[in-house]
Amino acid sequence: MKIICIGRNYTAHIEELANERPVEPVVFIKPDSSVLPKEQDFYIPEFSNDVHYEVEVLVKIKKVGKHIDSKFAPNYYDELGLGIDFTARDLQSKLKEKGLPWEKAKGFDGATVIGEWVNKTEFNDINNINFQLTKNEEVVQKGNTSFMLWKIDELISYVSTFFTLKKGDVIFTGTPAGVGKIVPNDYLTGVLEDQQLFTVKIK
Repeated sequence: MKIICIGRNYTAHIEELANERPVEPVVFIKPDSSVLPKEQDFYIPEFSNDVHYEVEVLVKIKKVGKHIDSKFAPNYYDELGLGIDFTARDLQSKLKEKGLPWEKAKGFDGATVIGEWVNKTEFNDINNINFQLTKNEEVVQKGNTSFMLWKIDELISYVSTFFTLKKGDVIFTGTPAGVGKIVPNDYLTGVLEDQQLFTVKIK
């Protein structure tokens, strides 16, 4: 199982972190050991004082594919989901300043939340899906897949140019604006359209 993440795929999020707008998708990988086990609390790691939540729409790949044309991309997934890409922002900033990879800031144990899956047939248009993250019952992130710079099928085509996609691989499609710090006792809830797909307690 590969966890393939797309960075800087929503303009407002690019602006809030003062990042440069990319001319092609920003891609990075998280190890499968970063997946937070179901029903387990998230423990803030000792090496960071500034862990941020980043809610994202997920796509689960259902069969092997390489060099997939975007028009055929829908044949490679049936399910969409919602998750969190936890990021040690302080560590990431230090790594970025030195031109080093981000993996330590995004791929640590527990940094990947994968919620429940929903069949794509339940949505009228996958390029117009609302989603949100609440922290302690307050909405902190709100997005819609229509605002993606690169849509789901385009991402699958692009990623498959570099990596063979296999059954069970998960693509994190990017986060909208509103990312922020977590502290112990925070309670996070992710909703895709009207379906609650995950809850996470912060320790």
